[in-house]
Order: sequence, then structure tokens, then C-alpha cells
Amino acid sequence: MNHWEPLVLIVSGPSGSGKSTLVQKILELPCTTASVSCTTRPPRQTENKGKWYNFVTEAEFQRMVAQGEFLEYAQVFGKNWYGTPRKFVEQARAEQKDLVLEIDVQGALQAKRNLPDAVAIFVLPPSAADLERRIRERGQDSEEEIHRRLQRARDEMLNYRSYDFSVINDDLERAVREVQAIVLALRCRVVRNENRINEILKTFGG
Repeated sequence: MNHWEPLVLIVSGPSGSGKSTLVQKILELPCTTASVSCTTRPPRQTENKGKWYNFVTEAEFQRMVAQGEFLEYAQVFGKNWYGTPRKFVEQARAEQKDLVLEIDVQGALQAKRNLPDAVAIFVLPPSAADLERRIRERGQDSEEEIHRRLQRARDEMLNYRSYDFSVINDDLERAVREVQAIVLALRCRVVRNENRINEILKTFGG
């Protein structure tokens, strides 16, 4: 049985930085679980309800806001709403699993204020040109949307000092090793393992 307080890991970065791939690699570690965000945007063809997002109406979303059900929420590009339900924090604690939140920068800053003990990891592209290439390769955005995403990425990256760790995603294998190493190192903190350490001390008569 585990005797530690689960971590809350916030992973965010500009759209196209590769944070979703890195989150999936964190979730390959044992004793991890992910939250599922709510959004008012329509699902894409490749998305299933409850796996990537829970897709809700704007009326339902606003009801959840009014009832204080979100850890963080925001309207993105003045259109669709996104939010992280608080219930996943309680659920992760009950299951003794580390919770991974994949949210945008605006939401990450909110979540960090509401959960000061959460650990925030900032995923960065190696350059603006590389980020633009990744966004274009997805083939989902108009020229206007691409320009807006690049401008927003610049503004988001100015918040890097609000994060605890940074991972520059210029080499995927190295970036994966880094995010997993961050999680494993956090799990080794004395404060996290104090109960277990005290149990071991008892076996020495201490």
C-alpha cells in the first residue's frame, strides 16, 4: 500500500509544442492517471467523448462554472470554452495515483494558483519556425488561424518563469526522458516519502 500524497502535474505549452505526446509518455509510468477536460467545441473526426475531451454544450459548461466544478477554465480565442473538472483531483487522491493535467498556459496559471503544490512543466518548441511547421503539418488551420496561434505562442512563452520545469521539445526521445525523469525525481522527494521512511525507521527500533 502507498503512503504518499499523489502529485498533481500540470503540463502545458503553446499549441503544437508536442505536449500531448509527452503527456502520453508520462502516463506510461505506473501509478499515473489523466484528467479529461470539458470543452464546448465540437469533436474532431478522430476524437471520442471521454478519451480526449468531454464535449458539452455551452449551457452545461456555464452550469458547471456556476457550481464551482472547475479547477480552471478559460475561453480560447474568444470562441470555445475549456475547463478541468476538480473531481479528478479527488479521484486521483482516492486511487493514490499521480494526476496529469494537460492544459493551455492560461489554464495552467489558474490551476497553479488554485493548487499551489502542483508541479508545472512547460513544453517549448525549439523555434517559431519549427512551431509553424508543426501547426501547418496538422492541416487543420487557416492562414489567419496559424498567424493567431503563433502570436499567442509568443505571448504564452513570456510566462515561462511561472513554471517549475521546462522541456525544450527539439528531440522527442530526449524530451520523453526528461519529462519522465522529472516525475521520477519528484516521487523521490523526502517530504513525499516521509511516512514510508518512518515505517522503515520503526524496523530499526527508531
